[in-house]
Amino acid sequence: MSAAAAIVVVFGLAWLFAGSMQNKDLEIADVNSAYAKKEGHYAGLITEKRDSLAIFASANPDLYKKFTADLSKLDEDYERLKAELPTTPNQLYVVKAMVKNREIQLQLLKQQLMIINQVDDYKKVNQI
Repeated sequence: MSAAAAIVVVFGLAWLFAGSMQNKDLEIADVNSAYAKKEGHYAGLITEKRDSLAIFASANPDLYKKFTADLSKLDEDYERLKAELPTTPNQLYVVKAMVKNREIQLQLLKQQLMIINQVDDYKKVNQI
């Protein structure tokens, strides 16, 4: 009888361990597919805008350094939210915050690119 109980306990612990391991790989799509689509869209645009920003790095290294520092902070916040997702009781709230973070990153990149274009225009006008 005690051997059967030990087997049940071992299987129960194995099942709990396997469940907790799967939970660590939780993605936005596991919580809400609509938000996952938004996040994917924003992530693609962010990559595109970051590439555009990197092109201006050699012409404006100080400005580029400041801009990337702002983006790094948002990236850190996003990764913290992503790490919280599997263990939080309100996963939808965290997913919404993750998507909002991506939206803010995209808005920031657009503003940064606009500023760089204005700086370049100013340099061209004052060079003549």
